[in-house]
Amino acid sequence: MGDITHILDLERIDADIFRGPVVDSGFARTFGGQVAAQALVSATRTVNDGKSVHSLHGYFIAAGKASEPTIFLVDRLRDGKSFSSRQVRAVQGGETIFSMQASFHRDGDLGPEHSDRMRDVPAPDEIVDTRSRLSVSSRALLDEWGDWDIRVVPAEDYDHNPYTPSQQVVWFRSRRPLPDDDTFHVCTLAYMSDMTLLHSALVPHPDHHVQMASLDHAMWFLRPFRADEWLLYDQVSPSAAGGRALTHGRIFDQSGNLVAMVTQEGLTRSLRQGATSIPLSTLEPGQ
Repeated sequence: MGDITHILDLERIDADIFRGPVVDSGFARTFGGQVAAQALVSATRTVNDGKSVHSLHGYFIAAGKASEPTIFLVDRLRDGKSFSSRQVRAVQGGETIFSMQASFHRDGDLGPEHSDRMRDVPAPDEIVDTRSRLSVSSRALLDEWGDWDIRVVPAEDYDHNPYTPSQQVVWFRSRRPLPDDDTFHVCTLAYMSDMTLLHSALVPHPDHHVQMASLDHAMWFLRPFRADEWLLYDQVSPSAAGGRALTHGRIFDQSGNLVAMVTQEGLTRSLRQGATSIPLSTLEPGQ
């Protein structure tokens, strides 16, 4: 997998058309976080300074091919005094593989403030041997994400919500120092947010083998942060049924500030014999 500065370095083909680079990958399908992050980069490049993205909502429509570049087409839906809206389509071979809407809000507005509190969990430096607690597919993803320091908090090391069936807590950050650019960190977190989240749905089902794919992805950016400093990804899966799982994550910085929230539905269909959870070389037919 290429480094994040290469991944987010899109070529501008026309005023509202961009091309994402081919990124070396051991997987046949394009990583969903990559498509979402590149789509967000495309949208941000069409919005004037003074507004920052506060939310995005995307649908993964078809599996992307990791070996091919992706074209991003931006529609300027609205530019108001306080808010701007953009729609982005990610296209490969003439087919839309991802569709996203993003909203941008004027910087500097003031209002009442409150926030959820972060769980009491061990610091990232206290966590060792993360790999042995992960599934085979998760370990393969860790190998793919070598630029990212990802540490799963042991389940016995934090208090559990008794009303939530599936919980997982993960520390993560970029291993590489990143540019001093708030927008770059936001787009990087869009990439990172697809890491490990869907796997939180499998915590109560460690021996159930499933075909996995992101179906949709929504994010809200709440407070400033750096993606090269430790962030805590507090994940739950409220429901799994019918071959789909709903997951939700709250992202805190190490000081306990709630900086972002994510909601995602993904495919968790029982794996047919001979198939793999995440294709390594050829695309699985259909979804």
